[in-house]
Amino acid sequence: MSVDLRNLITDVPGILVGQAEDPDGVTGTTIVLAEKPAIAAVDVRGGAPGSRETELLDPAALVQRVDAIVLSGGSAFGLEAAGGVMEGLAATGRGFAVRDVLVPIVPAAILFDLAFPGRRPWSGEPPYRRLGRAALARAGREFALGNAGAGLGAKAGRLKGGVGSASVLLTAGATVGALVAVNSWGSVVRPDCGRLWAAESAAAGEIPPQPEPPERPLDPEDFSACAPAAAGANTTIAVVATDAALDKSACRRLAIMAQDGLAQAIRPAHTPFDGDTVFALSTAPEAADTDPLRLARLGHAAAACLARAIMCAVIAAEPLGGFPSWRRLWGAG
Repeated sequence: MSVDLRNLITDVPGILVGQAEDPDGVTGTTIVLAEKPAIAAVDVRGGAPGSRETELLDPAALVQRVDAIVLSGGSAFGLEAAGGVMEGLAATGRGFAVRDVLVPIVPAAILFDLAFPGRRPWSGEPPYRRLGRAALARAGREFALGNAGAGLGAKAGRLKGGVGSASVLLTAGATVGALVAVNSWGSVVRPDCGRLWAAESAAAGEIPPQPEPPERPLDPEDFSACAPAAAGANTTIAVVATDAALDKSACRRLAIMAQDGLAQAIRPAHTPFDGDTVFALSTAPEAADTDPLRLARLGHAAAACLARAIMCAVIAAEPLGGFPSWRRLWGAG
């Protein structure tokens, strides 16, 4: 990883991130803003997804580029955050042209945080449209990890989850980045010692020293570090981005391959309880057919970045609502 990178998805040229939270409701919204409309696609693997405008990301659909991607807490209520982002973008003259009307294109995915301990239910209008507008206004290159944005009320198995990000500059010159909100049913750590599943994928100095695994074999049926089973109560939602020139079909393949990062860092992943969804963006000004070998390398980098982003989310998270942090349990080595 280049020393010039922040190790954030905003290392990809043309990408900004904004976040906003409702502390009383223990919920929030994270947006990935394309400074100029970006080629986009999506891949959904979980059994309980919640999303908006994902059908138009099919390679066969008319619209090629999006203005932003929204990741939000709030379950289905949180999809309204995209409406707030649309309002803000429309006010600046952005959007897909339909005759003389501009319609901002803002797909979204949500996670369930409505049962987070200690949250205060809102009265009246849910806060998500307001949170979407606020997150858009705060979009920039720097942003917080852990208990921020869509990660404020997130869990990772029985640990506190959150927002994470990572990036890499490839030798061919392309930059790949990932942003994730981790609210998984599966665990991010080995249940027998607390070692992060994807520890060997971390960049130098990216995560703290890890516990050594015990000599005894790992029990493959030990799910003690996973969350209690509740349909639709968990998900991991993410965006991967690159400045490599991709067409919509290649973006779709990038999203598919990036899903492997979830499986590397969360076990089990893509369960009936989760709504695992990964968006992919290309910020290159022109779409282009991609050499299959180059696309394979980009997809591998996206998966690795996403696995690292998941670890960064859990490392950055602070204890909240009775959910301990990784650092509190194992960070002292």
